[in-house]
Amino acid sequence: MSTPARKRLMRDFRRLQQDPPAGISGAPHDNNIMLWNAVIFGPDDTPWDGVPAV
Repeated sequence: MSTPARKRLMRDFRRLQQDPPAGISGAPHDNNIMLWNAVIFGPDDTPWDGVPAV
């Protein structure tokens, strides 16, 4: 059964695959669209430059 939340997350996942923002990656965990793994790298020229936030 598909809920509005699941539909939205599927749409967001497709967008991440097609046009990923710089320094950001994410995907559902073990094919569970409600649980995600993501990594966001810190912005350039900041103390967080190149440091991943999980």
